[in-house]
Amino acid sequence: MTGVIVNALTIDVEDYFQVSALAPHFPRSEWESVPCRVERNVERILALLAEHDARATFFTLGWLAERYPSLVRSIAEAGHEIASHGYSHERASAQTPECFLADISLAKAVLEDVAGKPVRGYRAPSFSIGASNRWAHDCIAQAGYAYSSSVYPVRHDHYGMPDAPRFPYRLENGLLEVPVTTVRWLGRNWPAGGGGYFRLLPYAVSRWQIGRVNREERRPAIFYFHPWEIDPEQPRVREARARTRFRHYVNLDRTEGRLRRLLCDFAWGRADTVFHGAA
Repeated sequence: MTGVIVNALTIDVEDYFQVSALAPHFPRSEWESVPCRVERNVERILALLAEHDARATFFTLGWLAERYPSLVRSIAEAGHEIASHGYSHERASAQTPECFLADISLAKAVLEDVAGKPVRGYRAPSFSIGASNRWAHDCIAQAGYAYSSSVYPVRHDHYGMPDAPRFPYRLENGLLEVPVTTVRWLGRNWPAGGGGYFRLLPYAVSRWQIGRVNREERRPAIFYFHPWEIDPEQPRVREARARTRFRHYVNLDRTEGRLRRLLCDFAWGRADTVFHGAA
């Protein structure tokens, strides 16, 4: 494995009913009454990572950590990084600076109390830091995080900062931002870091993209997925718009198999060790 670039594998730990696109159908006031499926899905992910001797970063909701502390401890005890996905999965762009700071500070405190380890990383729900709310990075630094992975340098109807740097960069406040991986092609950035694109497009596309970043640019990639993406048996929200249903449910039955191939084709580690400036 000498000379092999190690990429950062990240998991956004949220349940299917906490996804931003499905928010109209699952008010936060009703979350307690919705059956949770995150435990079984994370356990499957932990087994998959152990099978391939891979480490990862789990960006975890504080709301879930309070209710499933043993799950968070299992992740940490397996050698993975516990990082923050905020407390209540509220988009950064939908909050005031004061509310955002309170949310991410609470999440950090809850996760550190449960895991018994410092929490250095943060990822905004739905990559909701863009040109209109750059102040969020100051809040993240103020809350005591060392790095953020909240920017996706692409054009998208729900998120994106296409003019942001494609690779990790340090902000004036000292915070390290680690953007999700893109490939530069035909004069624009193309998403290459997982999520819905990983499910929608053939696996060969993701393999080519990550391979190109590793071979031609000699840079590690950062890839993400969610526990609900390996759960084709999750309840279907028939009332959601057709576009939302397609994005959320497409190829759920293929994700785990593709992840197995991904773990075989590339080397993977925690974000805080792959990007040393985060430590």
